[in-house]
Amino acid sequence: MSSNVSRRVVLRGTAAAAAGVALLAAGAQAADHTGHTTTEDHTGHGGHGSGPAAFDEVYKGRRIVGKPVTGGHEAHHGGFAVTVDGKELHVMQNADGSWISVVNHYQIFDQPLALTRAAVDALRGATLVPIAMN
Repeated sequence: MSSNVSRRVVLRGTAAAAAGVALLAAGAQAADHTGHTTTEDHTGHGGHGSGPAAFDEVYKGRRIVGKPVTGGHEAHHGGFAVTVDGKELHVMQNADGSWISVVNHYQIFDQPLALTRAAVDALRGATLVPIAMN
């Protein structure tokens, strides 16, 4: 009994199927990572009612404050301003809704409060030096 299907054709099909499964798994992992199930606008230019909650607390002896803003430089990076002991911590919201800061730039966070607490931990008591934004 002879078959018209060569080993090369079978291997090519198997490789294509494996690549498809890998892409689906990567997409599912990325969707899982954000924790978002809606298609909200996370650019900072959408509605202002769905943004992160404001906070004002003392964390490890440092006063951290975060609040929504509607104008100025912060409005273009997620519409949220954060300060540590009264000095601005530059934060930015990514396209997927996660947040980063200049202090812990390679870590992403779901909310500005968690990001700010991690920045205080990373500073280890050092004073935050504001960035000149020209």
